[in-house]
Amino acid sequence: MLSRRCVAVIASLAHDTGAAIDRREMERIAKLAVRCLALEAETWPKPGLVSPIDSGSHDDMDIDTFRRSAAALEPFFAALADAGAQGSAMGRLRVIGVEAEAAMLRATGGVNTHRGAIFGLGLLCAAAGLRASRLADPALPLGAVVAAHWRDGIEQGPEPLHSHGGAARRRFGAGGARREAAEGFPTVYGVGLPALRSGAALWARGETVDPESPSCRAERGIPEAAAKVLRCARDDSSALGAVISSRVPMGTRQAARVQACFALIAHLEDTNLLHRGGLDGLQFAQAAARAFLARGGVGQPDWLEEAWAAHRAFVARRLSPGGSADLLAMSLFVEACEP
Repeated sequence: MLSRRCVAVIASLAHDTGAAIDRREMERIAKLAVRCLALEAETWPKPGLVSPIDSGSHDDMDIDTFRRSAAALEPFFAALADAGAQGSAMGRLRVIGVEAEAAMLRATGGVNTHRGAIFGLGLLCAAAGLRASRLADPALPLGAVVAAHWRDGIEQGPEPLHSHGGAARRRFGAGGARREAAEGFPTVYGVGLPALRSGAALWARGETVDPESPSCRAERGIPEAAAKVLRCARDDSSALGAVISSRVPMGTRQAARVQACFALIAHLEDTNLLHRGGLDGLQFAQAAARAFLARGGVGQPDWLEEAWAAHRAFVARRLSPGGSADLLAMSLFVEACEP
């Protein structure tokens, strides 16, 4: 439920411009955003992340925490789409985002489940609203709309002092969510979307990979520490993975999301990984994800066991690629808006 402050902000926006706004379209955008958060949470196996099977590397949250959080965010995604449709500046989007974060924390008992998604997915909702109101070219990708209309506000906005991502950015010089958004979400368009499409095709064909192919030869460059942990996890995981898989419906879309998740982990300088594991943790995670992809990703016959082994290896190191999870939800949202 929207707070009085947020309702007042939304009401004030309605008087800013003469743009025609279809409220049902704003609600549709919000429902789609929540659906994409739900799909990300339900995806399994995702290394180190919360799923319907377990809590991954987290002690303070589970799948129900994510479901409550996503439901609480729906009215705020609608408000962000509405504000975008009015052509609002970044400052007003930020006010709604702060309200959304407060609602998330109330729903989860103080646990940060979706702070990154509120920022990135919220901007994409605003871009969808701006595009729906024809204040932006309807043919423009949502990422391009974000970069064109809010880049300066994103880059010049206040830096959260107590966020884990902010601390990792300051310590390691990583770009983080702010750079990703300011540049129009290049990782969504360059990694997430292509992986969703290739993953679906790989799984449908049951494609296998020549062990002497360049990609498989590249796998041999994985650091020995990562290879050893993965081998141990793989040895212990096959039977358990087969049992658990019966509890999670497997199909083309589920496999495509797993493929995209691994591709994002392999590519992204994830500030959540930097926070939890430092540079060693980030490098381990990227190497493990690249190894899974090099073997054929979800196209390999035993991909489920391989992905589950990677999950166990991440949990053993308490690694959680939360930034990649956020970008997976954003990739699903963009895919739905730009078929």
